[in-house]
Amino acid sequence: MTGKTISELHEGDRAELTRVVDEADIASFVDAVGDHNPLHSDPDYASTTMFKTPIAPGIFTAGMISAVIGTRLPGPGAIYLSQSLKFVRPVKAGDTITARVEITELVRERNRVRLQTACTNQRGEEVLVGEAWVLPSRVPVTYEKRPAASEALVWWAFAPWMVAARALTQWGILGLSLISADRTTSDCPSSRTDSGPRLTAGSQEPRRRCSAPTTSITRR
Repeated sequence: MTGKTISELHEGDRAELTRVVDEADIASFVDAVGDHNPLHSDPDYASTTMFKTPIAPGIFTAGMISAVIGTRLPGPGAIYLSQSLKFVRPVKAGDTITARVEITELVRERNRVRLQTACTNQRGEEVLVGEAWVLPSRVPVTYEKRPAASEALVWWAFAPWMVAARALTQWGILGLSLISADRTTSDCPSSRTDSGPRLTAGSQEPRRRCSAPTTSITRR
């Protein structure tokens, strides 16, 4: 992602992004901002309203406008100055929302950009409209997205335990192999290095059984 300076911008420039809204998105946003209005999270309550099912908070949808401004137009380094909003239709889980911005005015001497902003659903219906003023970066800013902090935290928290678990598994397999080999060699007479007591005349060597064979043959 590379942020554009005002010298690279022109009236009529446009940018957009699209995403499918799911219940997890709404739940995460509600928890993050503390907006526990049952209209957003309680199906039983929502069924008694004009919407019949839970709807996303309006600011959740507006956040997609911010995403376009911060990553597409003007892009990284841009500063949000103001935003007017009008919520036209509800957004529900399963909707595909496209956020768009278009440059309508450039005030180059003050490094200001005015944008027409809108979000539409999968039917092409507007769900949000408004206008924004932004301050683009004075120098090009190139930025690559990094892993989310939560993903990195999970990895660093569990990586040592994952390595330890794998090591224990390998040691367990090796240990079982050694035990099995030791039992086989200790039970088999031909593998013994200790000759034991010597036989005297007339004595018979006691019969020893090797645990290794898995079949036996009886002769009559």
